[in-house]
Amino acid sequence: MTIILTNDDGIDAPGIRALLKAVNEQNVIIAAPKEHQSGCGHQVTTTRPINLQRRSENEYAIAGTPADCVRIAMTQISKNIKFVLSGINAGGNLGVDAYISGTVAAVREAAMHGIPGIAISHYRKAKQNFDWDLAAKLTAEVLLDLLNRPLEVGSYWNVNLPHLQPTEPHPKLVFCQPCTKPLPIDYRVDGNDFYYVGEYGKRDRTPGSDVEVCFSGNIAVTQLRV
Repeated sequence: MTIILTNDDGIDAPGIRALLKAVNEQNVIIAAPKEHQSGCGHQVTTTRPINLQRRSENEYAIAGTPADCVRIAMTQISKNIKFVLSGINAGGNLGVDAYISGTVAAVREAAMHGIPGIAISHYRKAKQNFDWDLAAKLTAEVLLDLLNRPLEVGSYWNVNLPHLQPTEPHPKLVFCQPCTKPLPIDYRVDGNDFYYVGEYGKRDRTPGSDVEVCFSGNIAVTQLRV
């Protein structure tokens, strides 16, 4: 089966290379944004051309959003897409983040067309560096489970990896509900300019929700629907 890999951090981001490593030689096509598109949500491009640059036999850099990438992949690149994987995002996409995230929007777009998908993100704790090799290993474990689970049409998986510290135990895969608490809203004001300074790690969390699960050191898996 053909699997599309995409993201919202851009085709040159380390996260998508970690995702490719996790997929482990399956029949994949990379169709990802040429530039960074983080936080673009489900934006699509309809009023200007979308440039496509073929980098290799199976790799395409697309000058559009993650949702654009999925649209172009399934209509112009391959007619036999069986799954869409988006990520690994450098930062969490938990709870209400799904409305903002381009990473999640890519698999939502796929689900709208009856194609199952998994969005994979990596929570970042206190601006610490990512261990992409570990992220690839954890993602491979997640894919081994989720790719073999039935998924009703119009649904998709949202996965968030924890930011583990060296002494923390191996994370569990926890199926949970998305948190509905809002993100922190705070701004630094400089004249007429407002700079967002909300701290992601200080967000409210519903007990048992994906935010609580991920912040506690486990892999949070939620099933979302169109």
